[in-house]
Amino acid sequence: MTMPKGLLISAPSSGTGKTTVMLGLLRALVEDGLNVQPFKSGPDYIDPAFHHAAARRPAFNLDSWAMHSELIGGIAQQAAGADIVIAEGSMGLFDGVATRGESGFGSSAETALMMGWPVVLVIDVGGQAQSAAATALGFKTYNPELPFAGVILNRCASPRHERLARLGMDQAGINVLGVLPRRGDLTLPERHLGLIQAVEHPDLEAAIAGYASFLRENVDLDAIKAVAQAGAARTGSLPNPPAQRIALARDAAFSFTYPHLLSGWRDAGAEIVPFSPLADEAPATDADLVWLPGGYPELHAGKLAANQTYLKGLRSHAAIKPVHGECGGYMALGEALIDKDGTRHQMAGLLGLVTSYEKRKFHLGYRQATLQAPMPGFATGSKLRGHEFHYSTILEEPDAPLAQVGDADGNPVPETGSIRHNTTGTFFHMIAEATT
Repeated sequence: MTMPKGLLISAPSSGTGKTTVMLGLLRALVEDGLNVQPFKSGPDYIDPAFHHAAARRPAFNLDSWAMHSELIGGIAQQAAGADIVIAEGSMGLFDGVATRGESGFGSSAETALMMGWPVVLVIDVGGQAQSAAATALGFKTYNPELPFAGVILNRCASPRHERLARLGMDQAGINVLGVLPRRGDLTLPERHLGLIQAVEHPDLEAAIAGYASFLRENVDLDAIKAVAQAGAARTGSLPNPPAQRIALARDAAFSFTYPHLLSGWRDAGAEIVPFSPLADEAPATDADLVWLPGGYPELHAGKLAANQTYLKGLRSHAAIKPVHGECGGYMALGEALIDKDGTRHQMAGLLGLVTSYEKRKFHLGYRQATLQAPMPGFATGSKLRGHEFHYSTILEEPDAPLAQVGDADGNPVPETGSIRHNTTGTFFHMIAEATT
């Protein structure tokens, strides 16, 4: 399939405002009558839900470290029927991991090169003027093979500030596609894992509409459309489902599942039956598998511990059929979760895991795992790639390890996951099965 024209929104670093630029741009183009396909470079599992809300079309991750070419092709095909592709980078444009994966290092620049998209760089010009052009020029010339479309200057303080910043860009031969005045109300709410979930935003639709109006006033949308380039032709397929009928926990406590997994499962004919542990709903009794994604169970631990319909249904299922949890879902399957105030909450008890947010420890990075026991959809010995991001501390993990797990460099990490009878869990969110 030939990809529609597209581009990638990136930045020199995190915190420059590229996500709000991305959301405003998506919605503004939709308002112009375009069918816009959003993508997210890298393993971020929060942003795609915001992209979906802004573009009114499902968003997908693309990851040059974790994904093999067949999967990348299958995800690229999700852009079929779109008029334009807008992708958002992660971290800084050239930031990746130390060890090369099957496709690359995982940087946004690799994604852009792989897909044939020119880069639009969002630069925070706060505290500088002409000097911002040196940054832009460095990014433009760092990899001459990477198409560089221009810049959007963010957080400009005044008309004079804009004139000086533009002067520097003109001298450096950098195309300025827009200049955004400084506005303190453009930040999205955050918590310890970054942005809050899209479903938790108090008025997401109004926020996105405001971003779109702001972008329309200050960015040359016609110029943005003009710099987009047709992507490379791609073929491939999405992952197969781990079961035919899957009961999927889905609410504010459990929401982090990569979109390409769910789309692949559905495309292969699997039935996904959502249920809400927070609403005290039990998983479907005729489900072949219960899957608890990651999320924020630590914010709802008391309610989860008290919801007996959910817990009884989960335990009944686990007595005869498989249950799997990722990160927050893994914690919820354990014996107990201790919240930030030190209160211990009884969880499902299907695994012996005890975790604590009173003793916070930062865990972040890609993971490569070799299964030492089977888990739903994968046999012993399967090699998986994923990503881990949480602040919990393991106090007890007494069950048999599910996998040998290492970071992107292959260094072992202690979070091996667990298996007990029909229940399995991992701290990493699975992205793909490795092909080698």
